[in-house]
Amino acid sequence: MKAVHPLLAELRARAKAAAQGTEARLDALSEREAALEALRIVRKAGLVAYTVPERDGGAHAGGLCTPETVSARALCALRDELAWQHGLLDLMLVEQGLGSFPVALGGTPELRAELLPAVASGERIAAFALTEPDAGSNLSDITTRATRTKHGWRLDGTKTFITNAGIAHFYTVLARTRGEPGEEGLSMFCVNADAKGLSVSPFEVLAPHPIGEVRFDAVEVQERALLGREHEGTALALATLARFRTGVAAAANGFARRALDESMAHLSRRKQFGRPLATFQALRFDVAEMDVRLRAGQLLVDEAAELVDEGGRASAAVARAKLFATENASWICDRAVQHFGGLGVKRGTVVERLFRDTRALRIYEGTSEIQRLVLARELFGGRG
Repeated sequence: MKAVHPLLAELRARAKAAAQGTEARLDALSEREAALEALRIVRKAGLVAYTVPERDGGAHAGGLCTPETVSARALCALRDELAWQHGLLDLMLVEQGLGSFPVALGGTPELRAELLPAVASGERIAAFALTEPDAGSNLSDITTRATRTKHGWRLDGTKTFITNAGIAHFYTVLARTRGEPGEEGLSMFCVNADAKGLSVSPFEVLAPHPIGEVRFDAVEVQERALLGREHEGTALALATLARFRTGVAAAANGFARRALDESMAHLSRRKQFGRPLATFQALRFDVAEMDVRLRAGQLLVDEAAELVDEGGRASAAVARAKLFATENASWICDRAVQHFGGLGVKRGTVVERLFRDTRALRIYEGTSEIQRLVLARELFGGRG
């Protein structure tokens, strides 16, 4: 077994120390307040700096990746540990990177210097705006349009299911700059949240956090808001997802690990028919299966994150990790709820929260179905 990189062990320890004792406090706050408090916690611990390249004011990644990018292994270590503690801690950490990485990839040096050090310190909040009411997995269906103006660009359209909507200071937005839906011709833009014509409509989802619809009604931005080259925004979006997707699998493992820990503790103390539940063979077999599945998920994440950091061909490994770990986390959390019986579905029980937290992981940043398509294509050498 390979030795753990010293930085990864350090990051896990820092995340655990920062998160301890925060669970009850986060659960007692409103959705918006809890999100901002979660960001304050990871910000204070210096963990947000690992979501931004070292070149742009982020943390030194200990040689795990080049200074121009973000370490997938560092992100996975942090997300696994933070998800074990509380889903909002994980979410608020990673959204800083997901929303700002297109700026790191395609922003001018001036724009990077203006935004990214503030993202790394947690002073500015980022959001990643791809999904639309009629465009999810197929980005070519995007209809939000960016039109050239005398001084830059005008954006019109609607994005939905945008995490950090309403609390973000800026959005990285994928918009159409030529052609019609179903065709190529998308570009990426950086849009300030206070831009005239930008409005937000929050809504609620299964695992509460700031999320909503973002509308662009003749929103004017300067030329420098264009990230990368015109009509090449899809590549920026996919590069961002490729860098951060393995972290979704790591978060899934963190949720699953917590569910397993909660199950084992409950089964050991809860008695039925005069003896602890942990003495019943069927339940012991259940826990053994949960443990094996969790370990498989962890190994898949380790393999994928290392390939991403080393710049190797990682598509298949990332798809395997994301597909297995997220589906597996839902299965493990479901078993934990079953072990708790009635308490497992009582709002406020840890396993009930975990059950809700894990469900979205199989959808966002590439559904399980998309991961199967990606993996099958890789296995058949790019055909189909």
